[in-house]
Amino acid sequence: MAHLIRETALFLVTQECMKEYFDDFNFFHVGCFKATLSKSLGLGIIAGSLLVKIPQIVKIIKNKSGEGINVFSVLLDLFAISAMSSYSFMNKFPFSAWGDGVFLGLQTLAIAILVMHYGGETIKATAFLAAYMAVILAANSGLTPIHVLWACQAMNIPIVLISKFMQAHTNYSNGSTGQLSAATCFLLFFGSLARIFTSIQETGDSTMIIMFMCSSLANGVIVMQLLYYWNVDVKKKEKLRKKR
Repeated sequence: MAHLIRETALFLVTQECMKEYFDDFNFFHVGCFKATLSKSLGLGIIAGSLLVKIPQIVKIIKNKSGEGINVFSVLLDLFAISAMSSYSFMNKFPFSAWGDGVFLGLQTLAIAILVMHYGGETIKATAFLAAYMAVILAANSGLTPIHVLWACQAMNIPIVLISKFMQAHTNYSNGSTGQLSAATCFLLFFGSLARIFTSIQETGDSTMIIMFMCSSLANGVIVMQLLYYWNVDVKKKEKLRKKR
């Protein structure tokens, strides 16, 4: 039983911390506490990422519309997520530090395809899907030099800000958050905040840390807009119901 507990604990703690916890019974080791907290947060974020953009996808499919969603912003977001995931994978960072990027990337890809499809650009959506899969294969197979992946990761810092602020500008111009899902936006905001800590703890990579700081700032702006336009969207829906 003790052996099983130790094997299970290895998902959350390092070998050094296993010694501190199970051999020396030192449960108040600061370094191990931070490492375990980071690993737990990372795995929790990955679990949450399985569903984080599903509300957004469901909302688009249900309404058969991508109204209010800036597709270029979505594509920039997809680039940022994909570059971060490929860069982390090729650098052999712990999966708990970046694994959510895999699932967020797939869901962001789905959003981009759906927005194009419901915007009457199905052929373009199909071509984009094929091109994206080819790029991902090249980026993660060792064909792409690591310095190129680093450059793409470094580009994520302005890209994350541009993509989110483009969406914020679209919201401002429309006077509404349109088909944006509140659940998705809040989860992205809190997830990016937690990623600042896990990136510091598990990778120490300055570009990833700065990227997640910028992402938290930009996601926070979107969240504030959601709260600000909440009553506006409710009133619009009530007017549409009365017209019907």
